[in-house]
Amino acid sequence: MRKEGSQGKRQNNHKKRDFAKKQHFVDNSQENETKSQNDEIFFGKHVVFNIFKENKQVNKLFIQKGVSGQLIIDILELVKQQGVVYQEVPKSKLDELSNGGNHQGVVVTTPAFDYQNLEDIFALAEQRNEDPFILVLDGIEDPHNLGSILRTADAVGVHGVIIPKRRAVGLTGIVAKTSTGAIEHVPVVRVTNIAQAIDQLKEKGVWVFATAMDGQDMRSWNSKGAIALVIGNEGAGVSKLVEEKADETITIPMVGHVQSLNASVAAAVLMYEVARDRIPLPSSKI
Repeated sequence: MRKEGSQGKRQNNHKKRDFAKKQHFVDNSQENETKSQNDEIFFGKHVVFNIFKENKQVNKLFIQKGVSGQLIIDILELVKQQGVVYQEVPKSKLDELSNGGNHQGVVVTTPAFDYQNLEDIFALAEQRNEDPFILVLDGIEDPHNLGSILRTADAVGVHGVIIPKRRAVGLTGIVAKTSTGAIEHVPVVRVTNIAQAIDQLKEKGVWVFATAMDGQDMRSWNSKGAIALVIGNEGAGVSKLVEEKADETITIPMVGHVQSLNASVAAAVLMYEVARDRIPLPSSKI
């Protein structure tokens, strides 16, 4: 078990960089009715509005004929300001583009989502003057789980999320919708090898904790300092190699008949356990 202050055994030596989102420029020449092979599909009024509000790169907006509402008006105003091509189409076209999802009358196509790099995560922590708090997802496959995890990660101040390129879900429209906008605020790094990424984190002074059934009780977990929390696959859990790379393992105590939790729920419980030491209590009013 790691003792108080033991994280000091590793020295943070990363270079200071300012974390900033890449600037995007709209391509008004994109006028094909169908999306290209590399496009991402996002749908839903709030998701689409946030994409335009953040001035993200957009290929084209598809809007249902006859749809109305204040949020639609706001979206169209931003579309005109940014010079984005849009087209009014029947509901059946949006049903096709969203694969039957709840599009609420608006669908937008964008280039594949931009991923960040490890340095961006550390730069964000430095910018906030905080110890790095990183989430490593070892093979999450359900886009709803990833979206929910990103939503909680943003709420508790996680500085970045690391996901693998293979055998795991990436950043998709479903992930964005489930995250309710958090995807725009939490840096996501996509790596070829999770085990190697953990080695890089250790080199930067990060203490790595993986979830395991036989790990130490989270209630005795010293989560202070620079840490990374590893959440495993929905069915298989954390892979053996990744668990071996971790400094320690932790578990969530359970006394019921079902001795497991959904991946996004388990991640949320553990993230808030870390947040207890990081988010100060509000000052009491007298």
